[in-house]
Amino acid sequence: MEKLTCKNFEEFKTFEGKSLPTGDWIVVTQKMINAFAEATQDFQWIHVDVEKAKIHSPFKKPIAHGFMSVSLLSKMLMDLMDIESFAMGVNYGLNTVRFPHPVPVDSRLRLHSSITRIEEYAENGLKITWDCTIEIENVEKPACVAEFVSLMFEN
Repeated sequence: MEKLTCKNFEEFKTFEGKSLPTGDWIVVTQKMINAFAEATQDFQWIHVDVEKAKIHSPFKKPIAHGFMSVSLLSKMLMDLMDIESFAMGVNYGLNTVRFPHPVPVDSRLRLHSSITRIEEYAENGLKITWDCTIEIENVEKPACVAEFVSLMFEN
């Protein structure tokens, strides 16, 4: 995967309104789903009971939590960029989020995204609005569509 590479925020700001490179595939494993269930205390059988899902789920296997997909956005976005002056990032929120299609265990996901808006934030920061679509390999509908907002700070 090609990365968006910038020396600093001034250079990064020139990418406002542009698409980012397509992300690498990430495999959603049962181990990841179980860890997410543990962290969120959401142990609904459709996520964690493999045997019951084989019998009773319309997908015939467990599916990931919808919020697990959206929680991958920070990692997926940061994997797309290398900004030399970057110090840290913070999730600011979501303007919109939808989960058009469930993510069965062992699915491969990747991010398609663009930078909708970049605003100055504090002395050394930016508030970025990202348009994000998480694709599921070989599935027409995406796992997640979100307008995600984050803060980034530079040294």
